[in-house]
Amino acid sequence: MTVVRAIRGAVQVDADDHDSIVEATTELVATVMERNGLTTDDVISVIFTSTPDLTAEFPALAARKLGFHEVPLICASEIDVPGSLPRVVRLMAHVETDRPRSQIQHVYLRGAAVLRLDIAQ
Repeated sequence: MTVVRAIRGAVQVDADDHDSIVEATTELVATVMERNGLTTDDVISVIFTSTPDLTAEFPALAARKLGFHEVPLICASEIDVPGSLPRVVRLMAHVETDRPRSQIQHVYLRGAAVLRLDIAQ
């Protein structure tokens, strides 16, 4: 039975520049898709957030470059919590899948793995 699931993920970006943001976000989106056996047709929408220190590019651009042309995407800023991990792009993807919740693979890459040590791959 196909149901709607949310998949979370995050990646720490090397620097606040166009190439670094697009490269890290591409890695994050591609890994989420691969680990969950998804195609863009399975994706309902994706919300991207970035920490306030990332302003050089919209993370959604990376998804567009991966073929997410008909998927609604939006970018927002994370709240600026003192002492929080810098240069982080997060996503929440809403997808249609046959996988039970227990088989959804949430993805935390690079330095962002410390955000969810309980589920980081």
